[in-house]
Amino acid sequence: MFEKRGSNQLNNKVKSPQSNHPAWIGVAIAFYAFIAIGIAEGGLGVLLPSILSTYHLTPATVTFLFISQIVGYVVAALTSSLISSRLGLAWMLLFASVTLTSALIIYALTAYWFVMVATGTLLGLGIGLIDAGINAYIVNDQRNANLIGVLHAFYGIGALLGPAVATTLLLLGLGWRLIYLVFASVVGLLVAGVLWTIVHHYAPMTVRLTASDTNAWANLRLALKTPVVLMTGLLLLVDVGAEASLSNWAYTVQHIGRGTPEVVAGYSVSAYWLGLVIGRFSLGRFMQRLGAVRTVDISLALLTGGLMMWWLLPNELLSLPWIGFALGTIFPATIWLVPQRVPTQLVPATIGFVTSVASLGAATVPTAAGWVAARAGLESIPALMVPLVILMAVLHRWLVRHSLRSGKT
Repeated sequence: MFEKRGSNQLNNKVKSPQSNHPAWIGVAIAFYAFIAIGIAEGGLGVLLPSILSTYHLTPATVTFLFISQIVGYVVAALTSSLISSRLGLAWMLLFASVTLTSALIIYALTAYWFVMVATGTLLGLGIGLIDAGINAYIVNDQRNANLIGVLHAFYGIGALLGPAVATTLLLLGLGWRLIYLVFASVVGLLVAGVLWTIVHHYAPMTVRLTASDTNAWANLRLALKTPVVLMTGLLLLVDVGAEASLSNWAYTVQHIGRGTPEVVAGYSVSAYWLGLVIGRFSLGRFMQRLGAVRTVDISLALLTGGLMMWWLLPNELLSLPWIGFALGTIFPATIWLVPQRVPTQLVPATIGFVTSVASLGAATVPTAAGWVAARAGLESIPALMVPLVILMAVLHRWLVRHSLRSGKT
């Protein structure tokens, strides 16, 4: 699936006797990479109260852990397309997965809060590069409408497993530090898989994502001057910020703020991610019947209803999986539309930028929610989610109008 567009768009493809390995190997590694980053990000919400207790933090001060990730996400946003154009996807993934594994190990071992905060930069960089590189690679073939949804469904599987595993291990008496070592071992398997592709010169993952006769720096500069790229980045920042806020704060809101039993609160976060996974596995069918734009329209309407339920009906546990289902289609459908909204030579730079900016939302929006909660109480977090979905709807409609005027999508 990767080779077709590569044959006329990509250069510097590694030639080797081993290049006839089946394409499903690269797809499997891509899916596992998204499971790994989903676990790394999704488990934090359940572990957050333990971290608060260990370091004697407040909902405001713990957000420094989110803020530290911003630097890493920004670096990934500005460099992912440049790194992949020079080194190839496999070497970039190796660097990113080693960086992420190291960050999780430091989380588990450090006794100092400031070290954990500083390490968040490495975590943000690792996740940002993995996210950007694999998204750019998958969308190179627009025929794979189903694949982009399935890819992000595997992120949802990881994010579902993260809180489920964390909750189970906490109930078994393991501390949060040991749980982070478990997460590090999961990402460590990704390191091994990427090393295999490098050693065996696995061509589909060692191509360099640079269009022929173009300059990566020039494409990045042009992409950053394109309004549709900036608006897409902002939309995905808010979308992923909402996903992360729910993942990071839902357990604390339910258990501490609303008095929901620990087990129910923990597994309700997994139910949220289960809804998101179902939404993403269903994306291909939705887009075939409704189109990508209408799918996002309907998802935003469902999301508004689910968030209103979570805010106004605090004992309604169905709201979290509903919200997850609605959120599930927005990110991958928007990514799928990118090659239809920007010139072909800008696709790698655009995907790298918008996905890393989206990861930036995973740090900034939960941080802002924590600051507000420190002043107004945890119950303010569900209320904050409603304006976010309204902003997402405004940005989505702007992109649709712009595309229609341009004669695209």
